[in-house]
Amino acid sequence: MAKQGLKRRLLGLVTAAAMGGTVFQLGSCDPTVRTTLLTGLEQTTASLANTVITAFFVSLDDDTTDSTGLTTP
Repeated sequence: MAKQGLKRRLLGLVTAAAMGGTVFQLGSCDPTVRTTLLTGLEQTTASLANTVITAFFVSLDDDTTDSTGLTTP
């Protein structure tokens, strides 16, 4: 278990360093390129969040029940 904990901590450290390096790299980037990249990242993140939320609510909808008793004649 100690090895798995060490691997998890190292993975977290590497991920944090990579993300921090990306932020520093964007600081020296051309403003047009930076704006395009961040806009695309924002749209992708929003789309992913929307998809996850929609999938969650669709999974709550139980279509297996007989809905004939719920409608009026």
